[in-house]
Order: sequence, then structure tokens, then C-alpha cells
Amino acid sequence: MTQPITYELIKKDAKTGARRGRIHTPHGDIETPVFMPVGTQATVKAMTPEELKEMVDARIILSNTYHLFLRPGDDLIAEAGGLHKFMNWDRPILTDSGGFQVFSLADLRNITEEGVKFKSHLDGSELFISPEKSMSIQNNLGSDIMMAFDECCPYPSTYEYTKKSMERTTRWAARCKEAHKRPDEQGLFGIVQGGMYKDLREESAKQLVGLDFPGYAVGGLSVGEPAELMYDVLSFTTPFLPENKPRYLMGVGTPDYLIEAVMRGIDMCDCVLPTRIARNGTAMTSEGKVVVRNATYERDWTPLDHNCDCYTCTHYTRAYIRHLIKAGEILGARLLTIHNLRFLVRLMENVRKAIEEDRLTEFREEFYKNYYHN
Repeated sequence: MTQPITYELIKKDAKTGARRGRIHTPHGDIETPVFMPVGTQATVKAMTPEELKEMVDARIILSNTYHLFLRPGDDLIAEAGGLHKFMNWDRPILTDSGGFQVFSLADLRNITEEGVKFKSHLDGSELFISPEKSMSIQNNLGSDIMMAFDECCPYPSTYEYTKKSMERTTRWAARCKEAHKRPDEQGLFGIVQGGMYKDLREESAKQLVGLDFPGYAVGGLSVGEPAELMYDVLSFTTPFLPENKPRYLMGVGTPDYLIEAVMRGIDMCDCVLPTRIARNGTAMTSEGKVVVRNATYERDWTPLDHNCDCYTCTHYTRAYIRHLIKAGEILGARLLTIHNLRFLVRLMENVRKAIEEDRLTEFREEFYKNYYHN
């Protein structure tokens, strides 16, 4: 069987062990470490696919199994020729399993060994997702990378609950592998769980590595725990994952989290944060967050970020963007979205370069000096 997803390790940073690599997929190669913009409903909010390519240079985006299952339905997307055709995006797509949304959004009814019964957050209708159903939906969507259906523990959770949940996640992962109907075309990643308990993280990682997936995610972090605890658990977990396969930390998107994740051996990250805060009038910059809707920027004729090469920063001022946001103009959200996504994609470009030159530690110190200066 040909593997649709393979990882090529190009260089390791001498001091930190951070990885510079390349993921080969059916829709093109991804240079790593990489930040993946989130396109929950088969669209990265406020952006066309052409803009994502030309203005952001996003190499891969993430879409959401739970939301697409509810609306418009995975059968309809399969009829359209799959997600790539449906949304006119010809680069790689990763779909999550739906697990996180089922546990966080839905009015939960019942978790059993079979799967999860829940009520739709749209109309209250009763629905069911099992490992097999998640695979069926994702096979219909036709993403390059699929995620195994898992249970994401809330923080904090007791040891007993976390252990049961982690063991169920492993059993579900085995069922996902069994139910995956297009292994030649779509790569299925396992998700390491175990909460904040290191022995459970180790057990989860070893069990999933035993199932031999083409890539592995670390789930259940950045769910409300302190940053230092997250870094500690991540540092502990990644050494149990194979060197020759991609490693994905789910749901992180602040510049500091991205840099710290890479320093701990992570290759891929995703988050809705840059697009969400853009719609609220906030820019990510090399000097920290800029809440551009604030009155202090009313007569600020400078770009959002002097160091940014994005379309927004080369054409518009903070004063103009503030005016758009205050007036409720769609263009304001669009310009901030372009900037925030390009900012994180470019940050990862710089991180890759720093790894190639064995100076990631110096890059991090320099970046933090500006980022935290205020």
C-alpha cells in the first residue's frame, strides 16, 4: 500500500532538537514547522482560497468534520467531488475528527463505548458519531489528513476519569484504522491523550505508535491549563513519538505557543485564534497584540506592524482599519484576517530558517524581546 502522507526530516536545530521537515501529501508538499489556518465551514472566514494562497501563502488548511457533517452534510460534499473541489482549494486539507466539538459544543447526552449521542447545536436534533461514523464522514470529505475520533478530557479531570478516557481513545483509534476506507488516498493520524498525567501520556503514545499511524497529534493540551504545565507535558510526550512521522499539536495559535511547541519537537499547529480576534478588531504583531479598535489608534498613520510584508501592512494604516472596524465594515475584518494569518505563516517561515541556521534559541530571545516589550 502506498502511504499518502510521508515525512522527510531535513534538519534538526543543534541546541533544541526542533525539527525542520517536509510533509508529502496528495495535494502537494508542506514545509514544516507549519501553522495551519482553520476553515471550519469549508472556508477560512473572510478569505477566498486565492487570497489564502497569494496574500498569506497558506500551505495547508484545516476543516471541521462536526460542522460539515451538520451542514451541508458530507454526502453533499462527496457529490461535489470532495472538499477540495467543493471549496476550490487545491492544496492539502486536514480534517479534525469532530470529537472536540462534540464534547465542547454539543448538548451532550451520552458517551458510551460505541460512540457519542448528542444534540445538534443548530436545531437540537439528536445525532450520533462513532469512530466508524467519523471515518465515513472524513472519507466523504476527502481530506489529505484525517484525525482519529478521540475523547478530549476537560481540564482539570481526575486521574481515574482521564485514564478511562485515554484507554477508550486508544480503542477508538484502532476502530478508526479498521473503518478507514481510503488508506491509499488519505492519511489517518492518531491522537495522544492522557490529560496532564505523564504516565497516561506515555501509555497513550506507546499504544498509538503500536497501531502504526502515518502521523500523530498531541490532543488535550491548551484546554485551560497554565502554559508552563502545557510545555512540561508536551516536552515529556514528544520523545515517545516516531522521528520519521509528523507531529501535530492541536489548537494552539499564539506566537509564543507556536515557538515553544516547535522547540519541543512539534511540526504542525492550528488555531481559530488569528481569524477570530481579527473579527474583534485585534491584530497580532511582532510587538504584541494591537487592539486596533481602541481610541489611541484614531490618528495612527502607521501600518499594523512595521516588520510585516502582508497586503494590509503595505497598503493601509491603523487609523483606517480602526475606522472600518468602528463602522462595522466587512473590509476591516478582512484586512485584519489577512494580516494575522500572514503574520503567523511568516513567523513559521522565520522559525524554519532559524532551525536551518541552528539559531532557534537566539531567534526566540529576539522575538520575545520585541513581543513582550510592552
